[in-house]
Amino acid sequence: MFKKIGTYLEMIKVEHTLFALPFAFMGALLGSVAVFDHLPSWGDIGWIFLAMFGARSAAFGLNRLADQYIDAKNPRTAGRAIPAGLLKPIEVILFIILSFGVFFWATAELDPFAFRLLPIAIFMLIIYSYTKRFTWLCHVVLGLTTALAPLGGWVAVTGQIDYKAIIFYVALAFWTAGFDVIYACQDQDFDSKEGLYSIPSRFGLNKALWFARGFHVITALGFIILLLVTPLSWWYLAGTIIACGILFYQHYILSPKDMSKLQTAFFTMNITLSIVLFVFSMIDLVVKYL
Repeated sequence: MFKKIGTYLEMIKVEHTLFALPFAFMGALLGSVAVFDHLPSWGDIGWIFLAMFGARSAAFGLNRLADQYIDAKNPRTAGRAIPAGLLKPIEVILFIILSFGVFFWATAELDPFAFRLLPIAIFMLIIYSYTKRFTWLCHVVLGLTTALAPLGGWVAVTGQIDYKAIIFYVALAFWTAGFDVIYACQDQDFDSKEGLYSIPSRFGLNKALWFARGFHVITALGFIILLLVTPLSWWYLAGTIIACGILFYQHYILSPKDMSKLQTAFFTMNITLSIVLFVFSMIDLVVKYL
């Protein structure tokens, strides 16, 4: 039983939750303060965590199910649960249904507006897995989908979407799109051979890295603008400077001639950025409003 649980956790890359979870919490904190001038309740934080975990688990299950035959052909992904025979497709389908059930339940406990937006979230979660079959903008679609977590945190406690929430959403959407372009570089040859769409397979490695840099410039600008339009102040500014430094270093250690540090740039740097910006934002807001 424990081995099977471990297989499910590996399938959904549970460790990658650290990419989006801090920003989902940051969305709740920032939205509550920006709109209502107080911190969110612990109850809201708990339901946001559960909603995000359910949505993310369903999304990964859908992606693995949709890509099972592609994954089986790719040496890098052939060991994933479905192509390796560790999970049957029907088991993954049941897991997806259960995950969506958790997502619906948790969202229903939050603001009614968040629940009414569920169809949009579900559509994005489903459509992303198929975008690399017809557009090299699949990375941007992933970003727009993943950034629904922090936007959802904002909506869950405020019941509204304003321009500040959109700035937050766009910044994080391009953050995800940028590091997904970096991640896709390792499959450039395979994607080209199989007729799959991605920025690396469409434009080549050198231009792909420039796309990623451009996306992350948008992210950095978004983080800076948030400082100007929300109650965030000096602690957040310090976190933003560190985050921008991480973005710069992420691209500094990669080049078309040396991609050996891709996993560091993709995994370590982005988790560090997410945690740093959330912690500094939390200190900024908690110190101010407690």
